[in-house]
Amino acid sequence: MTSIKRACAVVTLLFASAASVVACTNLLVTKSASTDGSVIITYTCDGEFHPILERMPAADYKEGDSLEIKDWHDNVRGKVKQVPHTYAVVGEMNEHQLAIGETTFDGRLDLQDSTGFLEYWDMMSLALQRAKTAREAIKVMSDLVDEYGYRSTGESFSIADKEEAWIMEMIGSGTRGKGAIWVAVRVPDGYISCHANKARIGEFPLDDPENCIYSENVISFAIEKGYFDPNAGKPFLFNEAYCPSTPRNHRYGDARVWSIFRRAAPSLNLSPDCHRAVEDAEPYPLWIKPDQKLSLKDVFALMRDHYEGTEFDMTIGVDAGPYGSPNRWRPMTWTLDSVDYVWERPISTQQTGFSFVSQSRSWLPDQIGGVYWYGVDDTYMTCYFPLYCCIDSLPESYTRGSLQKFSWDSAWWVFNFVANFANLKYSYMAPEILAVRAQLEDSLFALQPALEDTAKTLLAQAPDAAVRLLTAHSVSSGEHITNRWRELGEYLMVKYNDGYVKDEKGRPEEKGYPDSWLRSVVRERPDQFRLPVRADSVAESRLVD
Repeated sequence: MTSIKRACAVVTLLFASAASVVACTNLLVTKSASTDGSVIITYTCDGEFHPILERMPAADYKEGDSLEIKDWHDNVRGKVKQVPHTYAVVGEMNEHQLAIGETTFDGRLDLQDSTGFLEYWDMMSLALQRAKTAREAIKVMSDLVDEYGYRSTGESFSIADKEEAWIMEMIGSGTRGKGAIWVAVRVPDGYISCHANKARIGEFPLDDPENCIYSENVISFAIEKGYFDPNAGKPFLFNEAYCPSTPRNHRYGDARVWSIFRRAAPSLNLSPDCHRAVEDAEPYPLWIKPDQKLSLKDVFALMRDHYEGTEFDMTIGVDAGPYGSPNRWRPMTWTLDSVDYVWERPISTQQTGFSFVSQSRSWLPDQIGGVYWYGVDDTYMTCYFPLYCCIDSLPESYTRGSLQKFSWDSAWWVFNFVANFANLKYSYMAPEILAVRAQLEDSLFALQPALEDTAKTLLAQAPDAAVRLLTAHSVSSGEHITNRWRELGEYLMVKYNDGYVKDEKGRPEEKGYPDSWLRSVVRERPDQFRLPVRADSVAESRLVD
């Protein structure tokens, strides 16, 4: 009997804390929508937690072996039959270039089965261990919940292999219900899709198994529960049946979908009305064709968004503070004078624990084709580095640390230090941070072709040497970035200490506050800071402490 190993940081997730918010964003890019033919998915795993990057080696098991499924307190919840062979997994990508991400939409909470067995992260881990393709992963997950039961609330999964990208949405069938209700659709080649804590699959074909697979009770169960009236003359929509639209989830989820789509396809001129919950507004499509094919760098950029350049731009306004910080501290909602308010929820948020951008490339051997670009903390200020899916070790700074104790040895804490310190003078520090990020990522992009050419040559002659090469590059890249970010944090602390800004000679300069913010201060308290002018006195030219 073996114990199920938690394949990545997702299982040290926010669910251990009831106060945490379940919130993630996924983007899916198909082969013909990417510049190089990669299938790409992204995943921001958002919540107040310290991620631990893990790797699971391939393994063989005997007949009768089983896996123990444990809860957050390490209590065994039950067992799952083991398969004869499991695949190696790095983070959320396996050795066959299969990658899986998710976002939670909750949906109808009365359908959650607290007596069920498998949580969504169990299913993701098991699918990565047991499947080579997206279609196989869908079957693994659906078969598992049929046999063992489903414990989570509503989930949207992004599933990508070397050829295809699929969205699978699943919800339970109530306490002690049987299995789960689900539908999976293939994103058409040449298109992109995304989801963000709101169910996205609406109408779907019932007779196209090449492009759509679903549980046989997906419609009948909705009719039985009164979620759908077949005599109303309207098509069945999975999202509206199992995750009805509300002003809250429009604002929280659809806004992020809109922002990805508006940037990838400006020509569509998508209206903000849907995410502002305007009555009868047109819902956003499940997928779109981007105006231009997306590079890996473009995808990184799409995940680094605070609605800049729109009327919802989080870097402007009094709520951004004097230095234009896009971060808003939780809770997201508040009530003032009996009126309810909510902050914007951006794609890039300080609550992100880790994120990834996966590349699955059919024209390369699996050892080289699968790349898991990984970063910790806020996507806007993180620096992604490559982890090849064949590697046999990880950069240590990403495998250690605790939320309860700061440590310069933890990559997550290093990135958190820089991002948090930047909030003190964001408009000054952010450009310096982004410049370092760009230099590091551009260097990694530039190295990739030569590295992979060498790995291909080695793979044909000495496969173990190819794995060693890719492992060494992955590990050294991660550690170099952590070291560079630590240096960056120390540099920022010295340059911006006590609110000053040191010049090129190290002399502190008084920069004060921008006029726009000072006007807000004066409007609120016009007489508090006014210096009286007396005719019989000469105004001092400068006040000193």
